[in-house]
Amino acid sequence: MLTTGRARLLCLAGLATAVALFIALVPGHRGWFDVSVYYGTVDDWVHAGGGIYDYLKPGTHYGFTYPPFAAVAMLPMSLLGWHTVVVVHTALTAAACAALVYWLVDPIAREHGWSRWFSFGLGACALAMLQPARDTVSFGQVNLLLVALVWADVQLLARGAGRFGRWAGVGIGLAAAVKLTPAVFIVLLLLAGRRRAAATAAATAAAATAVAALVAPAPSLAFWTGALWQTSRVGDLAYISNQSLLGALARLRDTPPDRVVWLVAVVAVLVLWAWRVRRAARAGDLAGGFALTGLVACLVSPITWVHHLVWAVPALAVTVRVALSRPAARRRRLLWGAGTAYVILCSSVVWLWWYHHSGLGGLLGGSAYVWVTLALLVLMPVRPAPAPVPVPVVAGRERVLSPAVHAAAERESVSVLAARP
Repeated sequence: MLTTGRARLLCLAGLATAVALFIALVPGHRGWFDVSVYYGTVDDWVHAGGGIYDYLKPGTHYGFTYPPFAAVAMLPMSLLGWHTVVVVHTALTAAACAALVYWLVDPIAREHGWSRWFSFGLGACALAMLQPARDTVSFGQVNLLLVALVWADVQLLARGAGRFGRWAGVGIGLAAAVKLTPAVFIVLLLLAGRRRAAATAAATAAAATAVAALVAPAPSLAFWTGALWQTSRVGDLAYISNQSLLGALARLRDTPPDRVVWLVAVVAVLVLWAWRVRRAARAGDLAGGFALTGLVACLVSPITWVHHLVWAVPALAVTVRVALSRPAARRRRLLWGAGTAYVILCSSVVWLWWYHHSGLGGLLGGSAYVWVTLALLVLMPVRPAPAPVPVPVVAGRERVLSPAVHAAAERESVSVLAARP
């Protein structure tokens, strides 16, 4: 008879093999398209003297759309060959995935006494099956690297104001300098009362942007005064891969979407998000607030390609963790909800409406990922605040706890959903 450890190893090996075969055989491989745009842009900029925002990938109308700091950060690509760039980018993405799986799964495994290596293996397989994760790797996108940068700050915030905690906000600042969407996490820090971390994030983003302006003054001017506002450079709003609120509105009819209706929807979603993250902050649910913010970033951004939805991954993990701590009936409902959202995000179902996305079917199915993201924003549970630390009583008198014990208790309440080493 197989031992428990050996049975788990065989189970995990079989699951990993099945996932690898699925990824290898499923249609829709993207051929490292986006990283080829990055590589071509940097190569043209360094070796041919071209402009960052003038370059277009040969045979397409796609060019570089990120802030100039992203191009500066990618300058090492100009020293490498194409195949080496693909290998390095994939390795960095794999490292980001490993960090995310550890940060999101380790708290669940610890709380329930599960085998950590087995839990990490299952988490890695689950992440690999998601279409946003598969597309991020296949396109050669930066999304998972940015999610890892932001979630590194969650870990630093959980450490308090100690040696490492004072660096909290640097990851968010760098992510916002590479791509504008993560800047919404700075607003989260303000709503959560983390002013020091918010200031660090804003200062980091500003410093990175200033460095880019020094290294590439002309492209910086071109981006902030022109390219930033040219949404046509990014792609067609109605394209089925655009799973944002504006994308859903754009697919309702053949005419351009009503921007007033979109702005009303964005304001409503932002109000809901602000209310929910304030509740999470009062409960000490740091990870819950960050997960909700990843969801709202996907909804309110004018363009949210399917691969951008890796920002929804933490919300799924948070929902599972909270569900496992709830009574049986509530646990089943939450797990069924998280499982349904996960299956939809794995399914690539939106592409059934690639050519014809009109009508009720197109509204529901062609924008299925939008509705999943919105449902998670509304229904993702917030972890309740931990019980206050009792003050021991000795001989009828309260025993005074040392400052170190108080500090440890405070850190524990702050890091309710954050992984601890």
